[in-house]
Amino acid sequence: MKIIITGSLGNISKPLAIDLVQKGHIVTVISSNAEKQSAIEAIGAIAAIGSLEDTAFLTQTFTGSDVVYIMVPPNNYFDQNLDLFEYYVRLGNNYAKAIEKSGVKRVVNLSTIGAHLAEGSGILTGAHHLAKILDKLPEEIAITHMRPTSFYYNLLGYAEMIKAQGLIAANYGADRTIPWVSPIDIADAIANEITTPFTGRKICYVVSEELTGDETARIIGEAIGMPELKWKFISNEETLAGLTAIGMNPKIAAGLVEMYASLYSGLLGEDFQKNKPSVIGKVKLKDYAKEFAAIFNQK
Repeated sequence: MKIIITGSLGNISKPLAIDLVQKGHIVTVISSNAEKQSAIEAIGAIAAIGSLEDTAFLTQTFTGSDVVYIMVPPNNYFDQNLDLFEYYVRLGNNYAKAIEKSGVKRVVNLSTIGAHLAEGSGILTGAHHLAKILDKLPEEIAITHMRPTSFYYNLLGYAEMIKAQGLIAANYGADRTIPWVSPIDIADAIANEITTPFTGRKICYVVSEELTGDETARIIGEAIGMPELKWKFISNEETLAGLTAIGMNPKIAAGLVEMYASLYSGLLGEDFQKNKPSVIGKVKLKDYAKEFAAIFNQK
């Protein structure tokens, strides 16, 4: 199969590309960074260097492919001018135009837990609207929306707090469950979806392990030599104050607070709880904790 992968050599796209290349597929990886070309070619893929803002480039790259995997690259939450919602909608429209003009008939979209919500999900609202844009494409274009849960590596955002205060403080977690996921398990699920014949529209959740915040802190603490590490629940107001104090875009900070509050209340994960995948990811937090510890000890 001829497969297009967006996301350059990111946490999901790189293992996905390697897996598909090893299985004998012709894989093209899109990257906006020309310096990534040699690394992309080194794993046996074809490099397509260009911008996701360029629909002509996307259309040309998508043309002739069997499947396209699309995602919205991370952006800078400290950019005071960033409109995250508009960013998602803009890229969604770019993708939709390129998909329809190129004639590709199979799309796998990296969405997220909470994408079923039109409101109340904070910064994830853009993912909801992006999926709606794609679903307006002709029915003969088969689309799978992958909905991973909370990424393990987001825990790295608490590294400095752990060092300075000896705890994890957030407006979610504590005694309530967090559904965690590894990028490796997401890549595996996407690879499986890409290579499985399908028509219509479908939603697939991806999760590796469900743990409370307290359990999460204990596992991370043991890995870094702080077995007494605790997860402290704090208010939305305290969380917002902490995020804005470090210079985060106030609108995005408010969106993060709303997202985590929604996770804590159960709203964010309500559809996930009703539609859990039959296959759970293999990478557990104890596995990821080793990687966390290595990065934590380097800082």
